[in-house]
Amino acid sequence: MNENEIAKIVVNTCYDIHMSLGPGLLESVYEEILFYELTVRGLSVERQKAIPVIWGERKMEIGFRADLVVEGKVIIELKSVEAIAPVHPKQLLTYLRITGLKLGLLINFNETLIKDGIHVL
Repeated sequence: MNENEIAKIVVNTCYDIHMSLGPGLLESVYEEILFYELTVRGLSVERQKAIPVIWGERKMEIGFRADLVVEGKVIIELKSVEAIAPVHPKQLLTYLRITGLKLGLLINFNETLIKDGIHVL
């Protein structure tokens, strides 16, 4: 399964969750449900995956964590905020650069329409 196929499943699943629950819940609630729903759909999902920084020959575990990593190919960063701040896409782009992964989804569940809260990086 490639990154685009994974992203399609993730986006459709987020749509289903948002249609059922709507905006306004804590990020952790959406994360738990999305993790569950993606695993039920047969995807391999890592939750709160540590992202170490390599500096020279030193591997530093300094607290970076991706909310979800799907099939080892797509990073999902979840938010439930009034508005995406400029730092949020930068954070995800940094995770992509550090891990060498090609696709990240920044998803803000606190939107009236979930399509307005999905950002592909």
